[in-house]
Amino acid sequence: MSHDGRIALTRDGVALSRLVFGAWRLLDGGVRPDADQVARLIGTAVDLGLTSFDHADIYGNYEVEAAFGAGLSRWNGKREEIELISKCDIMLASANRPQNRLKHYDTSAAHINASVERSLGNLGTDYLDLLLLHRPDPLMDADETAAALAGLVKAGKARAVGVSNFTPSQFDLLASRLPFALATNQIEMSVLKTSALTDGSLDHEQRLAYAPMIWSPLGGGSLFTGKESREARVRAALAAVAAEVGAGDLAAVAIAWLLRHPARLVPVLGSMKPERLAAMVKAQEIKLDRQQWFAILEASEGRPVA
Repeated sequence: MSHDGRIALTRDGVALSRLVFGAWRLLDGGVRPDADQVARLIGTAVDLGLTSFDHADIYGNYEVEAAFGAGLSRWNGKREEIELISKCDIMLASANRPQNRLKHYDTSAAHINASVERSLGNLGTDYLDLLLLHRPDPLMDADETAAALAGLVKAGKARAVGVSNFTPSQFDLLASRLPFALATNQIEMSVLKTSALTDGSLDHEQRLAYAPMIWSPLGGGSLFTGKESREARVRAALAAVAAEVGAGDLAAVAIAWLLRHPARLVPVLGSMKPERLAAMVKAQEIKLDRQQWFAILEASEGRPVA
């Protein structure tokens, strides 16, 4: 089933598919997928309407981008039919980065530029549709970082830039130094992680009219495997709403709960299983009314709203 729904992150910026394919777990299975298997997965995602692919340099211990790029080279679609997203600035202590003695962050111009060049090479592309800073860096020099990001856009190596996991004030600091709008803030949110509703994140996004990307939209899987009373309550609420709307999949209802928010949330789906992706894209067809939405929130918070 394909969906034509797309969402412009900002008024004049890059548009993504309504739901995004998250490549984080590409190499997490027992057997490493070969290029042809990755190419088939890319094709499946695109057929489902998931034309946007979310990466980061660190995924798979710095190995996911190259594995995905190998698959992309075998995929028979056109580069301009998809959107490639990547992130930089987390420095992992890894055998693949022996110079990193400990985990830290680096938003220096030298690191941003080097990381983007590596990502382009690994993905086999001339440009990223969207480049994100992965985590706030307490040593970020806003002028230097912004100049590096603006230079990448001017050079055509990134069509747009944004951030991930930034507070509104951290976002505003970087935005104040840029000649264009930041395209997004990718934040964590799910029916189990609702703090963005009250910490100012979604208010900020509506005020500045950018669409936030959402990571871990199913609570990292704990929504379905967790044994805590909160997880059980939320599953029961999702099941009740699923019965009311005729949905066959609780994950799709949990995604639909996010899509109901007026800030135009763009969830990043983390499954590598075609059948799970096919079930979750049906979230776009599920329309929750206010009371259904609040019933799920009440289950998550463990009490009626004040």
